[in-house]
Amino acid sequence: MSFNLSPVSKAIITSLSISMIAPALVQAAESPSADESVEVIEVRSIRHKLEQAGRLKDVIQKTEVLDQVMIENKNALSLSDAINNEPGVNVSNECSMCGVKRVMLNGMKGEHTTILVDDLPTHTLISGFYAVDAIATTGIDRIEVARGAGASLIAPEAIGGTVNVVTKQAYENTAQFDVSKGSHGYTAYKASATGISTNGTTGLTLIAQYDTQDQEDHDDNYVSEAPFHENMSLTALVSHDVNDSNNVQIRVSQVESEIFGGPVLGDVADSIGQVLAGYDGIPSEQLFVDDDVRKEWIGKPWETAEWIDTSREEAYLKWLTDINGELASEFAVSYAKHDQDSFYEGIDYIAEDTMWYGRAKFDWQFSNSHFFTFGVDSRMEEMRSKTEALESVEAYVSDSFDYDTYGIFVQDTWTPLDNLEVALALRLDKVEADFIDDKKPGTEIDETFIAPRLDMRYDHTEQWTSRFSLGRGYRAPLSFFETDHGILDTELGYLIDVDKLEESLSANYALSFDNQRLAATLSIAYSNVENLAALEETEDGVPILTQLEDDASVATFDLVVGYNITDNLLVNASFEHFDHDDEFKSSYAIAPVEDRASLDIEWTTEYVHVFWSTVWFGSRDLTEYGYEGYNILGDASSIKPTDAPAYSVSDVRFKVPLNQWLGNDASLYAGVSNVFEYTQIEEDETPLFWDADGGFDVGYIYGPLHGREFYAGFEIKL
Repeated sequence: MSFNLSPVSKAIITSLSISMIAPALVQAAESPSADESVEVIEVRSIRHKLEQAGRLKDVIQKTEVLDQVMIENKNALSLSDAINNEPGVNVSNECSMCGVKRVMLNGMKGEHTTILVDDLPTHTLISGFYAVDAIATTGIDRIEVARGAGASLIAPEAIGGTVNVVTKQAYENTAQFDVSKGSHGYTAYKASATGISTNGTTGLTLIAQYDTQDQEDHDDNYVSEAPFHENMSLTALVSHDVNDSNNVQIRVSQVESEIFGGPVLGDVADSIGQVLAGYDGIPSEQLFVDDDVRKEWIGKPWETAEWIDTSREEAYLKWLTDINGELASEFAVSYAKHDQDSFYEGIDYIAEDTMWYGRAKFDWQFSNSHFFTFGVDSRMEEMRSKTEALESVEAYVSDSFDYDTYGIFVQDTWTPLDNLEVALALRLDKVEADFIDDKKPGTEIDETFIAPRLDMRYDHTEQWTSRFSLGRGYRAPLSFFETDHGILDTELGYLIDVDKLEESLSANYALSFDNQRLAATLSIAYSNVENLAALEETEDGVPILTQLEDDASVATFDLVVGYNITDNLLVNASFEHFDHDDEFKSSYAIAPVEDRASLDIEWTTEYVHVFWSTVWFGSRDLTEYGYEGYNILGDASSIKPTDAPAYSVSDVRFKVPLNQWLGNDASLYAGVSNVFEYTQIEEDETPLFWDADGGFDVGYIYGPLHGREFYAGFEIKL
């Protein structure tokens, strides 16, 4: 595949090429004096002060942070790989064909998570389904995960929580390259560079990543259990200190992604284009040998093909000002454009989603004990979709929508005692959501929502700390894809019956201990959601996006412990339990995690770095989530199991520094993902199935679908 690059992408590529030699040119041109070195450090402190004037108080909230080392240990190429199986986080794979991923926090659904980039919304409502695997980890400084409704003052719709991806800032002239290859066609090329001007006031960060992986067909029936994917991302970030009190930042990014699952390329068809061009609209009389989903596929390639081509553009502009030492301001505008062209087993779906977000925020150190944050923001999103396959179906409503919010917020962080902080926040939002299809007259949602939040932190001693949070949030359920591909039927169509905001109330308590060698955190959380979106059917069997009449709730418990056995040996362990009520379970398309435990061992010496990880998942009763399916069409005795067994997945990674031989910061690394190759397919349970009405589907998923993967790579830092 060749990606069609926008002018933004071409500009980034040109800049990246120049920046690769920038460090050497700068160092050769001029060796900075001691005074200039001091100035660079001072400029960095100014920028940090401007960025963090209001954020320093946010340590009152319980926030998990993944740094570059943790991301590297996982060999994570994408955001979903990096945060999966972190405390309270689960990345759910909800389709064996299209590979849709959903980031779930505190047991909430994936659509309840808001993804931020440098504290700004740059992801549209539909980009959380197919773009998460395309968010590259190259050039990420850290990932911040805050769980619970109201976890972010500027993202009230994040009723599950927020994931904030923080881009690496430029403070020195550097360049980094990384190339790796592995099994299943695994390939990754990564490059990043940072450069600063000679006076230290301007910094440039440039990032590029390309990665791809082939399909996997573990039962050799010519239908893939894991799709082919190919991703490319280009990013540029410029930060300029106008003077000692003003900083301007501009970030632009282009992301391209292609996913293809279903017919195995090379066996059933030679290329994606051949599969799509072969669509004739005439179903095969038989799809599998003996109508058994475990046997060879004999239907037409397009009948099981799912293809999603995504292009996303992101940009933001920030102006940060230190007004008088006590008052700081941030003015920001972000833009995101998400284009999707897709094919679902004969149904085309094209969508264009554009979002603008603006914010004015002020941070005021009113006194030694009161720190105020206040401001206004607005979000305007327009999504337009079309499908030729369903236009003539009477029972079909387009999911094209307009979504606008206007908010005002204020927060007072009060420190009455040295060991006590209390943050009281309040948001007032005007929310309008309108499905523009002619069959949906009027504005479906037009509400004013009040979202209060309370955060408290109390230091019992130097080692023991309690944190408590209580907050409300809202979300407008607007997308097809949160209903498990409701569009996949050319005869029945699809309907929408949504007229209320989802409203949530959540509470979180965490008790932490840290004595430098041993760190442990016990967390308990509870979330209640009104008007939770769910997929149901009309009397005629037409899928309909609607909302539950009764409240749904989930409680979570997790214990995380880390211990430095020696200076070179670190052990981390965790246990988590997620308890969904029956209402919440009824809304899920794929059974979520109920119990999970993990053990990580990290050993570092001068000559080698070794990381081992094992994650255990508890058994589940799939009938509680509506699972029912058969392996053989019309054979009631071939019913698929509804007891999902417990299982574990282990990964290992080795890294060997080469500095003593090459004289640079270089290293070789190698690893194995899913060391013992556990998949549900190896247990003779394909995700393919027949439903009770004789329909074919692909989502009988309860275990891993990716098999063992070997990889090796080389990285160098200049």
